[in-house]
Amino acid sequence: SNMKVALFPSFLLGRACAFTPAVLQHQTSLTHDITRFVHQRTSSSSTNLQRFSSAIAPCTFPSTTTTARSLRTFSSIHSTMTGDIESDKEVMQDMLYRVRECNRIPLHIKETIMDFAVDGVRVGKVTKKVADLLCQSSPSSPVFDIDSSGDRPVLVLTEYAGSTVDARTESVMSVMTHLKDEGIITGWRDELYPLATGFYNEPLFFVERAAAPFLGMLQYGVHINGLVKTQDGEEEMWIARRSATKSQYPGMTDQIVAGGQPAGLGLMENVLKECQEEAGIPDELTLKGIKPAGAVSYEVARSTGAGFDVLSRAVLFVYDLELPSDFQPKVVDGEVEEFFRWGVDEQLAAMARDFQDPMKPNCYLCVIDYLLRKGQISPEVPGYLELLRELRSGDCV
Repeated sequence: SNMKVALFPSFLLGRACAFTPAVLQHQTSLTHDITRFVHQRTSSSSTNLQRFSSAIAPCTFPSTTTTARSLRTFSSIHSTMTGDIESDKEVMQDMLYRVRECNRIPLHIKETIMDFAVDGVRVGKVTKKVADLLCQSSPSSPVFDIDSSGDRPVLVLTEYAGSTVDARTESVMSVMTHLKDEGIITGWRDELYPLATGFYNEPLFFVERAAAPFLGMLQYGVHINGLVKTQDGEEEMWIARRSATKSQYPGMTDQIVAGGQPAGLGLMENVLKECQEEAGIPDELTLKGIKPAGAVSYEVARSTGAGFDVLSRAVLFVYDLELPSDFQPKVVDGEVEEFFRWGVDEQLAAMARDFQDPMKPNCYLCVIDYLLRKGQISPEVPGYLELLRELRSGDCV
């Protein structure tokens, strides 16, 4: 009855500590020390660690390096012990802002959205203006039509579009090619995406990548977090700067490797291809260090240069790739200008709404997902569950 036991995580102390009443009366000082150390993300001096150690004697610690690393890694968790979570609250709000920017559909657009259905199953979403455009853009026989027989109008394919994969692909491509020639669809890639009812289902037809948002179809991609362990045990992330000549988001920061999921390739085949093409990462390094880490999804409206609002709907498969500390990514295909590394502090700072060198919007989702998985934000911070849920705001099918 005269002794209370405070159980500290094994990663912090190495074992549980028995606190006597004499030690407990120093808890205020101990809390102050914890706060000080957990917010020193870049370094912790031996002197301070000795003071911290003596404050909670007779506990034993692992090595100085291990202890300092643990304190930094789990800083947000321990900030809740001290009540000093204001900085985490601010970061949380910044993260929610970044996620919501990737899922923004203004009300005036939302009110005009209708489904695009094939064989009675929804496979996309379009605005009324885009639906009318598609219906009016067939070079010969109409490929698209609006079915108004139900409670809500639905964009559908006509019988002239055919019923086979090849016939539908050719028919839809004729419309999209016409829109490209009219200057409405830009950034043509000559890369086909499969349109299906779900990622693992057979395609109904294939669509030019640049035209996919005009059908509001789900697009899939792979995003890779390139990670490096530093000498002091910290984990840094490789960041790429997009080429100034890119058609979308030129000059913005990006993951080390990211790419759409084209028809005819498996996920890992695409990961290997993109790693080689975008950062010069040899297959053997990729295969050795790659780990699947989940997926994020989003649904956002964007305006085209031609004055049409289209919906970008995507599922991004996220991978963590551990790379050797002496490996240097290199520019291969001209889509990247440079590579550099960010520590956790830089990743968190980049969340700020007024950050001067922002990331490509959907990359924020992958970095936020990584930071949550690494425990950089405590689940005790308000907004944590909202953030987890909103990282998958789009359909994941």
